[in-house]
Amino acid sequence: MTNTTNVLIIDDSAAVREVLSAVFQQDPRLQVLPPARDVFLAAERMKRQVPDVIVLDVELPRMDGISFLRRLMAQHPIPVVICSGVVPLDSPVMRQAREAGAVDCIAKPRLSDIEGCREVREAICNTIYAASRVPVASFAAHPVVPKLSADVVLRKVQRSPPPAATPPVLVIGASTGGTEALSFLLRQLPASMPGIVIVQHMPEFFTASFADRLNRLSALSVKEAAPGDEVGAGQVILARGNRHVILRRRHHRYSVELLDGPPVSRHRPSVDVLFRSAAQQAGAHAIGVLLTGMGDDGAAGMLELKQSGAITIAQDRESSTVFGMPNEAIKQGGVDRILPLDQIASALIQLIKEQRTRFPATDDIPAKDNRS
Repeated sequence: MTNTTNVLIIDDSAAVREVLSAVFQQDPRLQVLPPARDVFLAAERMKRQVPDVIVLDVELPRMDGISFLRRLMAQHPIPVVICSGVVPLDSPVMRQAREAGAVDCIAKPRLSDIEGCREVREAICNTIYAASRVPVASFAAHPVVPKLSADVVLRKVQRSPPPAATPPVLVIGASTGGTEALSFLLRQLPASMPGIVIVQHMPEFFTASFADRLNRLSALSVKEAAPGDEVGAGQVILARGNRHVILRRRHHRYSVELLDGPPVSRHRPSVDVLFRSAAQQAGAHAIGVLLTGMGDDGAAGMLELKQSGAITIAQDRESSTVFGMPNEAIKQGGVDRILPLDQIASALIQLIKEQRTRFPATDDIPAKDNRS
């Protein structure tokens, strides 16, 4: 059947994969390829057979759907239909999906609608079939974003060391696989930890819900970054999607500032930008951690952290979903310790004890708990 359209479903819900497969199999125009629960498994499947159209969820483990869509359109354009039950179709996230190259966006159907309404099944199949017929030239990759250094956002300057009484601060960077790694790491840390600032590569509008999720899982108080937020003990600030976040220090206290500006290492927020600011503002009072991720964002910044006297830790190859970012930092010489994910929390707890002995802080006071 040369006119059959091959469909690849990418969704982390086994129930959704089963329901959509059953719907598509009823349409003689569509042939369902073995579905995938995440984009990494999908990439392996695509090495064996390239689909004519992809049905893609937005919220996926290890790498979100929009990030995958952008990479797919830049490397191997294929018609993609976003199918999501979490994000409204008229939301900014769906607009991002269309801007990234999605042909169409459909609401994830309810099982009752699928079973009880032939028109719903036909409408879904018609959308998928029509999307597969859109000329692939329509999905030509957007111009490649130039790879810029942190210089375009934050000038590299030498700062005098912070006062001895300045408390420690942690800065963490992560990308692909980082949502699971951060969830695991923060669950292991006590509420007495010093302030933490995190850059996790995520699309805009996802970081608020991710911060809420971390806040529920962790003993720490976690929130999405807002201008001027203080970074006190027990407080975790997660960079907002599409905005750079930098650390600022006034006397003995830290806060964050949000900046616009071009992507750095092709990312906004960028780990390099955060790490550079920590090197300048905290120096030896900082600890930098680079977790799993694709590319090299954070490698240059981690070297600057180390050169400023900070202690640096990279997640090891075996426990990383993708070893790109930690590996680049190791190759550049910016890493003091290479640890598996399940040993990083205990190492941080011990390092903080040593930091507080070395730099006794008079105002390392736990942040107000934001829980209800």
